[in-house]
Amino acid sequence: MKIVVPINLVPDLVEELTIDDSGTALDMTWLRFIINEFDDQAIEQAILLKERSESHVTVLAQDVEGVEDMLFTATAKGADQVIKIVGDFEEGVNSHALARAFTDAIKELQPDLVLTGVQAHNDQDGSTGPLIAEYLGMPYIGYIAGIDIQNGKAIAKKEYPGGLIGEMEVNLPAVLGIQAAEQPPRYVAISKIRQAMKSAEIEERSIDALDSSGGPEVERLFQPEVGERATMLEGDED
Repeated sequence: MKIVVPINLVPDLVEELTIDDSGTALDMTWLRFIINEFDDQAIEQAILLKERSESHVTVLAQDVEGVEDMLFTATAKGADQVIKIVGDFEEGVNSHALARAFTDAIKELQPDLVLTGVQAHNDQDGSTGPLIAEYLGMPYIGYIAGIDIQNGKAIAKKEYPGGLIGEMEVNLPAVLGIQAAEQPPRYVAISKIRQAMKSAEIEERSIDALDSSGGPEVERLFQPEVGERATMLEGDED
């Protein structure tokens, strides 16, 4: 079975975020990018499926600063193939453009299963997973917390309040949005990542242009404005 995991690198919210001169976007000059938390869960779920069956795992990511480290880390965890999508990503892209860029590469790979993170903290115009499913013409189920593969079908497990577990069956190929893997993402030592840097190869796929159509147009981006201050009341309870 072929599994593809497109991952999104997002701004690290620990860093101070500033607005660029246009007033409509973040200043990307000094931003540090990290892997989206839910995409890390998707990688772990893909590796777990590989360990239970003869599966081939491919991880895709857009070309931004730090992407090589993320891809080599995925290799150290057990990914068989890592691909960097080369394009004009440095200034930031919306979910529609990112989904289209991933879709072109995914079509070439012809996977049985696509696992994405269920959302990202910069998905302001729709999560990437459902958009990829739409562009690929595949069914989508989101907020998944476990997967079983049986007879060409995926049994997707969803968690509900009160400790309830629901199961949904979908024919493959399909796209699943992972909320949580069946176990926490595994830790890999720096030495293992460095070993992957020497033995693994990051493939590249180039795209001519990014198509951002379908997303919202940002007219203004600003820090929360200060409203009226609170009034402190003096005296006793009466």
